[in-house]
Amino acid sequence: MNWRIVSFAASLVPFVIIAISFNVKPEDIFAVGIVGFLAAFAAMMCKLLLQGIKFYYIIRVFHGRLETFWKTIFVRIGSEFVTLTTPMFVGGEVVRIYWMNKRGINTAKASWIGIFEIVTEVLAAGLVSIIAGIVAIISGYSAIGILVLGTSIPIVSLWAGLFFSTGKKTYQVPEIFVNLAVRIRKEKGQQYIQKTNQWMDDICTMSRENFRSKDAKRAFAISFALSLASWLVFGISFMLISSGTENTVSAIDSILAVMAGNAIGNLPITVGGSGLTEFGVWAYLNHLAEFKLELPENSVEWNTIIAWRIATYQLPIPIAWFLLMKMALRKYQKVE
Repeated sequence: MNWRIVSFAASLVPFVIIAISFNVKPEDIFAVGIVGFLAAFAAMMCKLLLQGIKFYYIIRVFHGRLETFWKTIFVRIGSEFVTLTTPMFVGGEVVRIYWMNKRGINTAKASWIGIFEIVTEVLAAGLVSIIAGIVAIISGYSAIGILVLGTSIPIVSLWAGLFFSTGKKTYQVPEIFVNLAVRIRKEKGQQYIQKTNQWMDDICTMSRENFRSKDAKRAFAISFALSLASWLVFGISFMLISSGTENTVSAIDSILAVMAGNAIGNLPITVGGSGLTEFGVWAYLNHLAEFKLELPENSVEWNTIIAWRIATYQLPIPIAWFLLMKMALRKYQKVE
């Protein structure tokens, strides 16, 4: 069976279980109203658009014009299909690196641009998620706050630490993996290690060259700002969809809850954080102070959370898939 169909189906399972467990019927989901539903979907697409603009901007700064403005944006949106259908939201950067490489950027440079982009994304999302975790703990709902901080801080620290340290240190494949590769594949394993070490060396060299320039610092600041804007727009999506219900959520609460859910969705347990993200939003808005099996019935309605998830996750997946096939993975001739 095609992997994209399997991934999409797997992403549906957790909130189908939620719907059955809490007796959420289709008419309950439709009760949120078409206006709020479409507004939440529009917020998600606006987030993807801002990410596309950032991707285009970074390429222009570090390489020059590669493709038209809209084609580049469509490729960035298309790569989200992979991001949304894998654990920990990873893989989209590989699609973008592949696309840049096919358009004439060497692998090391394309990889560095891809890493630069994803680091600004992770830092912006991580910053808001960490704020959400701190606010939760200060406000007394420590269980969800600790969980959010426990997922956000390690991810942000890992990405930021590795990326910024490449400007001072050259990384190579750890000895334990070298020995393992040579033992399993012998000469081919040694060749793979040499190529990987060369790739890592080239990335570190690019970091040292670019980190010293004012253009790189300005590009990082602008990219971070665009990333932050995209996450804030995504954050208000729950407020928009809740406006059609009896329990309207404020913009601040919506942003913090959505980013808390997004942070928990990074746990490598389900495809695209399905189930985890919904739980995170529910737990944050209901001020979960301790973990327990009994979930209160009089809380933020699950039909709103499921409708929000459909609008901001399930609907964008086929759109991203279409753009992935149309723009990112179709055959190109390399630019001379």
